Amino acid sequence: MKKVLVVDDDPNIVEVLRIYFDKDGFAVISCLTGDKAVETFQTSQPDLVVLDLMLPGKDGYDICREIRKTSDVPIIMLTARTDTLDKVVGLELGADDYVQKPFEPKELLARVKAVLRRTEKKESAPSSASDNNEKNEVISYEGFTVDMARYVVTVDGKEIDIPPKELELLFFLASHPNRVFTREQLLENVWGYDFYGESRTVDVHIKRIREKLERPNVKVNWEIRTVWGVGYKFETTSNA
Repeated sequence: MKKVLVVDDDPNIVEVLRIYFDKDGFAVISCLTGDKAVETFQTSQPDLVVLDLMLPGKDGYDICREIRKTSDVPIIMLTARTDTLDKVVGLELGADDYVQKPFEPKELLARVKAVLRRTEKKESAPSSASDNNEKNEVISYEGFTVDMARYVVTVDGKEIDIPPKELELLFFLASHPNRVFTREQLLENVWGYDFYGESRTVDVHIKRIREKLERPNVKVNWEIRTVWGVGYKFETTSNA
């Protein structure tokens, strides 16, 4: 039985979600305050977290940030805000999806299942110990390396802090040098076909990646180029 941790200060929302999730075979653990959320997460070890953005004590951003220091468990954020930037910040910190309040419990349940399917698909993908397979999980270009097996990006030999989705987006682009992708294609391939986000999410992630890889006054044989009116491509003058 999959366990879902619901962190929301509204007991009515928690109870409604408990009823819907129970009917679908999920075990629900709940927490009403931000200050106890990380502790509850560590003790319950859930398969997915439904996390409200606005909480007494620590907010959803802080909780998401702390969870991501030690775990890649899927996180779906709940927010009453309509500002796209607020949602994008949550995704940057490592959230897998967001749902805007008020919401239909059935919709949230569908998104939970979709995120879990994506996670299970990644975990069940063939992972032989062959050298070829390991090489496919590591891509190196002048100045940086992306290691998908360890979820690590190194720049000039030093590991950098980078949220999971930025790492996955960089790996995807670098795996397809000189190929142009639309924002919608990037959303589909990196976030999943059933991701409900907006194309601006891609723009913000690209901006963050560029900032992390940028080395002033150092010329390299690649760049993440904006193809105006289309999308982005990882342009290189030589093979990885």
